[in-house]
Amino acid sequence: MNRIFGAGKPKAPKPSLNDAITATDVRVTAVEEKIKKLDGELARFRDQLQKMRDGPGKNAVKQRALRVLQQKKMYEGQRDQLMQQSFNMESAAFATENIKNAMTTYQAMQDTSKAMKKQYKSVDIDKIYDMQDELAELMEQANEVQELMGRSYSMPEDVNEQDLEAELDALGEDLDFAEDEPSYLKDVGSELHDALPEAPGGTLKQPAEAVAGPVPAEPALRL
Repeated sequence: MNRIFGAGKPKAPKPSLNDAITATDVRVTAVEEKIKKLDGELARFRDQLQKMRDGPGKNAVKQRALRVLQQKKMYEGQRDQLMQQSFNMESAAFATENIKNAMTTYQAMQDTSKAMKKQYKSVDIDKIYDMQDELAELMEQANEVQELMGRSYSMPEDVNEQDLEAELDALGEDLDFAEDEPSYLKDVGSELHDALPEAPGGTLKQPAEAVAGPVPAEPALRL
């Protein structure tokens, strides 16, 4: 059948919104190039009119400048319309993307909710409470074992803590906690004091050399 009637042409894919935006932007660029060209012609006509005197020649140039100005206004209107169309399509594309993102987020959250519900079905809250209670009991037992292992065997059980504190206070009174001079230093100090002779008048005189300083040596005799 295809040989007789021929195969149908494959349908071209429909243009997307982004394709339409791109084509519109290309048209805007082309129109702006035409407007730029007309601006150059208007500038040239303006220079000619400034140099020409009034008369038929100046009027002809003026009419040509008016036609160019009309074309420029027409192209500017087309450019504004195309730019508005492009803006509208971009707004529609932005809204479409927002809707797609919202649907994707909703689908992801729905899948997460289903997965969480499925997982929670296999979780028994009562078992978790029981496990927490067992852990608390085990911790108490561990603390009790630590206390038993740290018990002192040399301390008699019938000793009262208040009696110990009273005895410690009494011991502190007997032992002078002030910073006194050690006994061995006292003995050494007394021995040195007894060994030194007493100075007349109760004061010791220092040697003259110590007061006046060292005596200078006499110079050697030259032969």
